[in-house]
Amino acid sequence: MPGIERLHLEEALEDSPQTRSLLGVFENDADILGKYAKSFHQCCDRIHRAQSELSAATQALSQLLKNYEKQRFPLESDDSILTSTIMQFSTYLDEISSMQQVLATQLADSMMYPVTRFLHADLDEIQTMGEMFQVSTQEHEQAVAKYMKIPRKRDNEKQRFEGNEELYVMKKKFHQTALHYYSSLNAIQYKRKYAFLEPLLGYMHAHRSFFQLCNEAIVRPETEEMLSNISASVQGVHQEMNQEIERSVEFMNTLEHQCNHLYYAEPVGDMPYIPPNLNLTQKAGYLFMRSKTALFASSWDRSYFFIQGGNLMSQSKAEVAGGLVLDLNEEGLHAEPADADDRRFIFHIVAPSTKKTVILQAENERERDEWIATVNNIVKEGGYVKDKVLQPVKKRVASVSSKPKHDSPNEASRRRPHSITGIQQSHSSPTSPDRSPVDNFLYGTPIQFDMISPSDEGKSLNPKEGPPRRINPFDQSSDALAEEGSEEKEAAYCQTYVVRFLGSMEVAGDRGEALVHETIRQIMAARAIHNIFKMMESHLVITNKSLKLLDPANKNVRTEFALEDISYWCAHNENKRLFAFITRNKAGGGEQPTFACHVFECNATGEEICQSISGATKVAFHSLMERRSKQKMKVQEKELLLANINSLEDRLDEEDEASSLQLSPDGKFLVLDDKVDSTTEDELLDNTNGRLRCESEA
Repeated sequence: MPGIERLHLEEALEDSPQTRSLLGVFENDADILGKYAKSFHQCCDRIHRAQSELSAATQALSQLLKNYEKQRFPLESDDSILTSTIMQFSTYLDEISSMQQVLATQLADSMMYPVTRFLHADLDEIQTMGEMFQVSTQEHEQAVAKYMKIPRKRDNEKQRFEGNEELYVMKKKFHQTALHYYSSLNAIQYKRKYAFLEPLLGYMHAHRSFFQLCNEAIVRPETEEMLSNISASVQGVHQEMNQEIERSVEFMNTLEHQCNHLYYAEPVGDMPYIPPNLNLTQKAGYLFMRSKTALFASSWDRSYFFIQGGNLMSQSKAEVAGGLVLDLNEEGLHAEPADADDRRFIFHIVAPSTKKTVILQAENERERDEWIATVNNIVKEGGYVKDKVLQPVKKRVASVSSKPKHDSPNEASRRRPHSITGIQQSHSSPTSPDRSPVDNFLYGTPIQFDMISPSDEGKSLNPKEGPPRRINPFDQSSDALAEEGSEEKEAAYCQTYVVRFLGSMEVAGDRGEALVHETIRQIMAARAIHNIFKMMESHLVITNKSLKLLDPANKNVRTEFALEDISYWCAHNENKRLFAFITRNKAGGGEQPTFACHVFECNATGEEICQSISGATKVAFHSLMERRSKQKMKVQEKELLLANINSLEDRLDEEDEASSLQLSPDGKFLVLDDKVDSTTEDELLDNTNGRLRCESEA
């Protein structure tokens, strides 16, 4: 449903500070919603009690009127008309009291029950799950801290096993609690859409029935239409919420199954060995850092570390932004394994220029080696470190990953490295002589993630404002599209779509569905690795001449691709809102042309946009064929003109000779009295045809 914000369930296990910050927003929203729901419940309960009191008061009045005839008034006769009239009123009041009692019962069922259920069953459950989430978070933190304190001595295998099992239980419990808590917070965003509408809808339905019984006082078409619309909306929200709950439960089960091997810090049993990736230049995760607390005392604190702009940053869960730990762009800086405080998986980063050493502890050996390789790769790219720094890590990985050659197929499949996210980048070029479409992909080429607009030049982003907020990808309102200019209005074919630029990179081939899919995968993986969430929205205008990307703010053209330069286009086979096309960049001087693949995300389906591009291509082809046909007809007309002129010259009679009508030597002008008349070929054709018609009539 448009406008529904959600917590990402896949980020529950990582529990990053950004996720915690977003979770705080949802918790604050649920708390405010709970306070408002309590006030709403008090008002509804007051109405119900007032309606019940009104029914009881009406019944009491009716009973009092019935007792009128039992009164013995000295001056009132027994057959007074007043008594009979009052008795009639008492009958009417009995009916009204009965209808009011029915109204009170309907208010209790249709108004009080939904708001009471929402208040106690949903909001109280959110509060209880929040408390359970806090408890599981504390237990998980304690289990992690206890596990990280296990010494490296070999005689502590039992303690290691118990600590590892306890960490597994606590981490799984925390993940399950977080998933259910996040799912409940997401569901409350749907429930709020009808939690207040259902009681109001029940209130209106109850009174409508009441007034229908009371001579149908408020039965009007506009009321019926309003109630029908609200009822349809509520039913729609109910159905969509049920579908979302089903998808969430299925996704939660999938995540729990995929994250099963991440619950263990070290692989146990027949779990596959995952070798470290030594080609990383960006990494983030939780580490323990040793800090001095006294002269000879030190403590280990767990923080979230990440690399940004060549700097090692750290951020605790309570902090809003990260702080600088170490500048990695220093000469001689390097990272290597170390030993400290009898802990395992220790490494330190040494900066000789500033004489600063940062001692860190990872969760396992793979994380430690990846952090060491990442830091050294960043320093190496700056030209401050030699290749020998990475040699100890590579030797250690080679020794661990080396396996006997006579492994069984089952063992080989278990030892095969895999990734939970399914994103594995290969930096080796293919060597097979038979190149497939994927072989045309150029690994290691730079990726362009942004498209500079002329209106954006000279503008700077306020750091307090942060990156622009991602728009709702499900809003497909056609009113928000850009209005075409005069050129687009005059085009034979024109379609406009809202798209967001994801990135582009150079490729070696000009076509191939596998090549496009591989480019999309690489760009999406790079955006995820580098935490790039900003996407520039544009209006894609498809005509029979070109593809234009317009700025939605001022309708300026950001970039334009000629239709003849687009060699291939297709949509993603799984995510239908992703599509890409390959453009040909013509090179001068006899050089070979280059090709670039541009990837976009759209509000509509990618197949629809690809069909529009195909339609524009067909229109352009038909226009080209029509132009060629017209040119061919024009050439034929010229040939017919010359033939008519030659035949006309032979048929000139003596009167024409007297008028001194002659042709110029090149056959393009009429000569009158030795003067050249500037008659064009088209006029001459018309004159000649007219003259031939006159002669034929004669």
